[in-house]
Parts: sequence; C-alpha cells; structure tokens
Amino acid sequence: MKTNNLKILMFFHGGSKNRGCEAIIRTAAALLKQNPCVAKLGLASGDPESDRKVPHIDVLHWDQRGTVEKFSPYGMLSMLKVKLFKDESMAFRKMHESIIKLIPQYDVFLSIGGDNYCYGEQPGIYEIDRQIKKAGKKLVLWGASIGAEDLSGDKIRDLKSFDLLLVRESLTQQVLAEAGIPNVQLVADGAFLMEKTELPLPQNWQEGNTLGFNLSPLVLKRNPAAKEAAIQLIQHILDTTDMTICFTPHVILPGNDDYETLKELQEMFEDTGRTILLPTGLDATEIKGYIASMRFFIGARTHATIAAYSSLVPTVVLGYSIKSKGIAKDIFSEEKLVLNIDEISDAEKLIAAFEQMQSEEDALRQTLTTRIPEIRSLARKAADHVFNLL
Repeated sequence: MKTNNLKILMFFHGGSKNRGCEAIIRTAAALLKQNPCVAKLGLASGDPESDRKVPHIDVLHWDQRGTVEKFSPYGMLSMLKVKLFKDESMAFRKMHESIIKLIPQYDVFLSIGGDNYCYGEQPGIYEIDRQIKKAGKKLVLWGASIGAEDLSGDKIRDLKSFDLLLVRESLTQQVLAEAGIPNVQLVADGAFLMEKTELPLPQNWQEGNTLGFNLSPLVLKRNPAAKEAAIQLIQHILDTTDMTICFTPHVILPGNDDYETLKELQEMFEDTGRTILLPTGLDATEIKGYIASMRFFIGARTHATIAAYSSLVPTVVLGYSIKSKGIAKDIFSEEKLVLNIDEISDAEKLIAAFEQMQSEEDALRQTLTTRIPEIRSLARKAADHVFNLL
C-alpha cells in the first residue's frame, strides 16, 4: 500500500441531522486530513445533503440501501442460497451495494458509527466487512462503544476481522479484552476536539446562569415515565433557583426528534419567562457554542453531554448505554452523575443529581479543567493509531 497517496473512506454515517454523528465526522475528517499522506477522504452517508457543510471531506457518496428483486435471476439465486444453506450474504451484498462498489476506490475503511454494534445483530455490516477484508483493504472501527450484552458469536467474529478497533472509553476496552478481541486501542470520542461557533445569545439568556436541558424520544420510548419526572425536575429548578433553562435539541431526525419532545416542555413552561428553546437549524459547532456558555447541563444525548464536558460545564447525564457510563468514568474515575434508564423516571433521583451537581459545582469544574486536556490528547491519538497501522 502506498502510504503517501492514501484514500480513506468513512462509512456507516447516517447523516448530520444527528449532531452527534456530525461531531464525529467533523473531528475525524480534521484529524485525518492533517496528515499530508491522505490524498482523498470520502464519506458514505445516508443523508449526504446534510453533510455538505462539513469541512475536509473530498467526496460525498450516497449510502443508498438496495433491494433484491424477488423474481430476478439474482433474487432467485439469493433465495435458493437462503433456503439450502441459510446463507443471506447475497441479499446483504445487494442491500449494501452502494458501499461495496466503492471498495476498489479506497485503501482504508473507517466504520465510524460508534453505536452500530450496540443494536443487536448486524449481518449487513458483517458482510461489508468481509468484502473489505476479502479485497485486502485495511478495516478500522472508529470511536466505538460496545457492551458485554451486545456481543454474540457472529459479532465477535466480525470484530476480530478488524485491523484496528479504536474504542472511546475504558469500559468497552475491558469488554473487548474479556472477549478475546485483539487490536484494540483506547482513545476518546473525537467530539471532545470539536470547535465551537459562538452566535448571539437568545433573549432571556442569563450569562453565567443558564442551564441546558436535553431529552430525547429514544429515552422516553424506553422509559415513558421519564417525561413526568423531567417535568418535576424542571419545576424544581424554576422554583428553587433563579436560573434560565435552555431546551437544547441535538438530534432532529423524523421519528427521533429532540425538538418535538423539547417543544412540548417549552410550551408547558413558557409563561415563566425563564425558558428558551434553541432552533433546529443549528449545526453541531453552533450548538456547542451555546452549551459552552451554560452554567450547567442535563442531557440524554451523549454528544450533547460531550459538548458540555469539553466546555468545562458541570453535567448530569441521563445515560442509557455503556458509552455514557464509560466516558464519565474516564473523566471522573467513577460513573459520576450518570443516571441509568430506570433511574430517570424517579423525580427524586433526578432532583438529587441536580442538587449534587449544584453543591459540587466548583469541584466538578476543577476536575474537568484538569482532565479534559488529557481526554483531548487521547482523542488526537486516534489518527496516529490509523497511520501507525499502515
């Protein structure tokens, strides 16, 4: 492989309407393009239109899912293989044809969906990975989180095929080590490196006394009672402090839209004159600009909380996966102020976490001031590991 003329493809990116996904590709692209050996950096996206403003990307490819025509020769052969051998590989190759056809054009493939391995079996991903390795190309998992409950025999076999696995917190590192998966390196989520863009502060914003609040439909789907607990927490903050609350959407996908969830809360408390709802058109750096101006943050979306942590803002995490717990543990040496999916429907626990955050404000900010530069340094090493591999 000619390392002075590298062509790298980032794939399994759903699009930048998920601002966390945007943060990942923004920072990955910036890190990779710092190396003059990278001649071409491509991105395969499920929504390339949403990614056009992301810098450092040379080529955008549309990751359009294909379908197998049932009565075509290909479809009939595929069905025969399934029936005789329980082999669905042909169907998955057709489904992911838009990525597989790019394999000859690139040298290194970065699977960048950090959560992709947290959602059950992924046979389509496994088939793409097999095709990449069959072609003799390098395969890297970029910034992943994986829990022990996520692993299966097929998934472990797939992960063992990677040339390099970059994990973003130490809990995942431990899980993969215990599963006997090699080639694992601990880094940190690249979003810790993302720059902020500062915009004029909205009306009713209190400088130095505004709390950010994020709640996602994903969390409410898993624990519907969390909504009522969140309402009680918001009421408590308004009753016991003079803070302004800024509702902060971070994902605006159909069926998974923070804005719609937070709009309900804004309408409920709007008459207080102490709540703000950020608009949907902000990119990840602009949202981080607002979060960086907050005194506190409470959030369910991991990358919204990373924006807060990396801006030295004390944070309560409404955690629902290993990534939230692992990131907090790596910063604070414990899973500090992270509530699991069952706890967030308990208003007393939410309020207690908020009160703890208030009482430990100075200590939390001091820990962040010390640890975040170290976390950023760890995040930068991701690109070094990729180039060392080559």
